[in-house]
Formats: sequence, C-alpha cells, structure tokens
Amino acid sequence: MRTAIYPGSFDPPTYGHLDIIERASKLCDELIIGVLKNSAKTPLFSVEERVNMLKVTTRDIANVRVESFEGLTVDFAKQNGATIIVRGLRALTDFDYELQLSQINKTLCEDIETIFLSTNLKYSFLSSSTVKEVASYRADISGLVPPYIQELVEKKMKERQD
Repeated sequence: MRTAIYPGSFDPPTYGHLDIIERASKLCDELIIGVLKNSAKTPLFSVEERVNMLKVTTRDIANVRVESFEGLTVDFAKQNGATIIVRGLRALTDFDYELQLSQINKTLCEDIETIFLSTNLKYSFLSSSTVKEVASYRADISGLVPPYIQELVEKKMKERQD
C-alpha cells in the first residue's frame, strides 16, 4: 500500500489546499493530512479545530485521513508508514523553500520522497494568511474557502474583534 502525507498548518484550510488534497489522493492508496502543532506560531484556530475542519471538508474522499502531529515531518511520515510527502507549490518562491525542506527530509530519511504539485492557476495567489487578512476586514472570502470554513472564519474574526 502506498501511503502519502500532506503536512501543513491549514489555518484555515483553503480551496488551494483542497485542490492539492483531491489531486494527491488520486496518486496514492492512503493520503494522511498532517495538521502541524507549531508552538512557534499563534494560529487563528486550535489544532483540534483545524483537524475537524479538514475532516468535514474531505469526508467525501474515501482514502483521506486527518491527523495532528508535532515535530519533524519525516518522523510523522515514518510513524504512519508513509513513503511520500506531498507539497503544493504556488510560485517560484515556494519552490526555493520547499526544495530546501525536501533536501533536509531526504537527508534525515532516504526512504521518503517528496513530490510537488503545482497549484491550480486560479489558486496561485491563495494562502491561509491571505484568507485571514481579507476576513479581518470583514470582506467576502466566499471564493477562497468552502462555505463551512467561511462561516467558522467569520465567526472567529467577529469574536476577536468584539
């Protein structure tokens, strides 16, 4: 069985993330979305909320599982029997950073390969940070995230601003 992981913070998950998830799920038997617990960042949503958001938005993709993790991505991959790390690329600047990560990961574990999926052109500008920035001004984010995520983001922003 070929298992892949797609790690990230997903704070919040966007249409760009979901595009990569759908496409990557067709390349492996099991795709594990790894939601990173990163103590260096202050996320909008807790790791539990992000895991739940992804479970809801990917429930129709049979071979996708969502888990949280902390620590090194290669360790998470090994713990789950994954031999592939999936990364999405939006622009050339992403590639430089992602290439360095893939090389470090390869040094740490030779058995794990990184594959890069270029984002759909219509999502090439999209990031979780962009969604949060736009939402902080109470602007329309309906084209950036699914309705379920939109509702949660808008609610969270309202709570923070009140």
